Amino acid sequence: MEFLNGLIETYSSFFSWEVLQGVLTNPANWTIILSLVILEGLLSADNALVLAVMVNHLPEKQKKRALFYGLLGAYLFRFLAIGLGVFLVKMTAIKVMGALYLLKIAADYFVGENEKAQKAINVLLYLGMAACLYFIPILAVQILGGLLIVWLLYRVFKSGNDDEPEIENKGKGFWKTVLAVEMMDIAFSIDSVLAAFGVSNQVWVLFLGGILGVLMMRGVAQIFLKLIARIPEFETTAFVLIALISVKMFLGAAGFHIESYIFFGVLVLTFLATFIVHRVKKRKHGDQDASKDKVAETA
Repeated sequence: MEFLNGLIETYSSFFSWEVLQGVLTNPANWTIILSLVILEGLLSADNALVLAVMVNHLPEKQKKRALFYGLLGAYLFRFLAIGLGVFLVKMTAIKVMGALYLLKIAADYFVGENEKAQKAINVLLYLGMAACLYFIPILAVQILGGLLIVWLLYRVFKSGNDDEPEIENKGKGFWKTVLAVEMMDIAFSIDSVLAAFGVSNQVWVLFLGGILGVLMMRGVAQIFLKLIARIPEFETTAFVLIALISVKMFLGAAGFHIESYIFFGVLVLTFLATFIVHRVKKRKHGDQDASKDKVAETA
């Protein structure tokens, strides 16, 4: 009963004008929303292209409809996931599980070349998440979480890669394509939604950051892709931020609260550091190219 009352109280925030007004009029909340939008853009820039490939076999009008329905599904998933997540993430064990999963995402990127290390890290983190289930006082969450972890471990041992979705979609009819797009949208959303919980626990802040991020992903994905192509270090920056959010969630589980303006400051410093690293690398490569040209001229 307490679980249901908590859910009802959380979802009621979505329909409270006072809550929304408080979010919109607080400048600190807009820094969090901006952080979420940037994070969504960096993590999901290439996802829009994957979805475009999935609907490419449809007639032109049906392509737009399929992507539109996929967008609605992404918003519905965020509504359900944020309402449920904001309630559950108050539990210390859930925070630790979320932090472990975010750590897994970052670790997969940084040790991606080493399949054995990646598999070992995934197994250890999933087992850690399984141990956290013992401390969650909701039987349904324990059962569903346990089944999910068993499935994730099965995928790790079966293929050695537990997060590569299938994108082959040729020959499917309109509604089957829409369903495939919805499933892919949900798969793409999980990482960014979970990362968002490490940044804030306010439903409207999370929802606004999510819907603006999804709109931006669909509308200006090419801009982010060009930015990453021009400054490749931004891809690494996204996963550094994921690791920092994981640390923030661990600290939150231990009772240490980090103010939103501090996190936003860390975000700005991380981006500045990315630009500096890029400039240093570019200058270094330029000097190397110049020295090679001189050697070639003297030869």
